Amino acid sequence: MQASDNGGEAGEARSLWYLGDGRVELRAASGGDGEACVRSICSGVSRGTERLVLEGRVPESEWRRMRAPRQEGEFPGPVKYGYAAVGVVEEGPRELVGRRVFCLNPHEEAFRAPASALHPLPEGLPSRRATLAANMETALNALWDSGAGACDRIVVVGGGVVGLLVASLAARLPGAEVVVVDVEPGRRSVAERLGAGFASPGDAPRDADVVLHASASAAGLATALSCAGEEASVVEMSWHGSDDVAVPLGRAFHARRLKLISSQVGQVAPSRRPRWSSRRRLAAALELLAAEPRLDDLIDVEIPFEDASRDLPPRLAAGAPGLGIVLSYTSMREV
Repeated sequence: MQASDNGGEAGEARSLWYLGDGRVELRAASGGDGEACVRSICSGVSRGTERLVLEGRVPESEWRRMRAPRQEGEFPGPVKYGYAAVGVVEEGPRELVGRRVFCLNPHEEAFRAPASALHPLPEGLPSRRATLAANMETALNALWDSGAGACDRIVVVGGGVVGLLVASLAARLPGAEVVVVDVEPGRRSVAERLGAGFASPGDAPRDADVVLHASASAAGLATALSCAGEEASVVEMSWHGSDDVAVPLGRAFHARRLKLISSQVGQVAPSRRPRWSSRRRLAAALELLAAEPRLDDLIDVEIPFEDASRDLPPRLAAGAPGLGIVLSYTSMREV
């Protein structure tokens, strides 16, 4: 049964569906499986990935790998998608009832999930900031992939949410010099509050030990390569969907013996994989978020869930203002 965007039947939970043609629709939730029932407080929108889902640009070769936990529908759409939900457990194991949890779950007002899929929030972590947990996992994984260490010169190209998260982690390395490079000068203040410097592409450092690219653009990747010092590593964090991206591998790329490394959060970084599970990594991401109140600056767009079909597509458009997007659910009010 499909609910209208104005609410559907009384008490009926709704889910957000991407139609794959630039539109979003709210539909009646199917309920789901699992011993725990969670009522959503808020959920984070992954701007880059969900833009591709919104526009139906997930390549067919990646349909299986791109499936989110408890996703319904199939790419290119319609599809119920999302993976950054925070809510309160209303039914389930006694030790979880009443607790706020993070869950890799699509955007919906309420859902059922296995207790093993729920991650209790650390004491003092606000629900809104907790929606960054999946992005923080991505940032942590990329930092591991980069091999960055104390006293390194580290450049992050792309000052979106993921880029600023990895910059905030890199800035905690003893003696590290971290610079965020972005075309949007308004992101300088956020980068500096997180302990990093800031530069426009034309003024970017050119002798970095490690470069991490998170701008999701060919121009940004070219800038990242130009920032790398001799035999330095460039970590590609962006995912471009079905788009082909020009990579400038001519000129001095080979003579400087640069390393171009892919990073993807689907698996724990090889350097940690023998000892770290995905659950341990997510728990670490939540603790990192709890320890850094300044990361609240990364969430600057809030959309009421009932308005998502109207307000979310323009916020996901390329070049739309803002950093992090959160959907808020009126059925829950956080104390």
